[in-house]
Amino acid sequence: MRTNRVLLAAAAAVVAFALTGCGDGGGEAGRIPTAGDGATSGGTSGGTTAGQASGSGKDEVAAYVEGRRAYVKCLRENGIDAPDPDANGQVDLGDGMALKKNPTFRTASEKCAPLSPPVPEEIERRLAPKLTPEQIKTQFAFADCMQKNGAPDFPDPAPDGNVYGDVQWDSTTAAAKQAARTCAPIIGQPVDQGPGKG
Repeated sequence: MRTNRVLLAAAAAVVAFALTGCGDGGGEAGRIPTAGDGATSGGTSGGTTAGQASGSGKDEVAAYVEGRRAYVKCLRENGIDAPDPDANGQVDLGDGMALKKNPTFRTASEKCAPLSPPVPEEIERRLAPKLTPEQIKTQFAFADCMQKNGAPDFPDPAPDGNVYGDVQWDSTTAAAKQAARTCAPIIGQPVDQGPGKG
């Protein structure tokens, strides 16, 4: 079994983009994309809702922001003029495509990556897009379809329709791949028809 954020993020992003026209509000290279605004996305639903962080959640956020400050300091020491992280530890580095082509940034980001801590679930919740009732319904329908069509370990969304935490589900089986093809239309993705006849 492996962590698979790609399909989850794609599902959430398609729903958010298709129904609201949201865009990525961040330009930070190396962030894990999610539904809508550059937040990160991951796994199964938790017992709390946004804004209901436990004391340990607040400690995790503080530690995360401090880690991001260390990451920014390292980038600066390696030739990248990076701004301070915001209260959620997010760093707006500007044009991600340009940064990827910048050899100084590639070297600095590789060197500094170990200093950047994993994103805590509380930050994921803070940055998650606000989904409409229609979008939430679509997210639950997609998860239900996946679970009933060969991916029983596909995670359920949280009540707000988003997916949080470290998701573990096996997307490599033939059944899971077939489920993804079967359920793709729910989130507005065309089913792969294969090569056309000519």
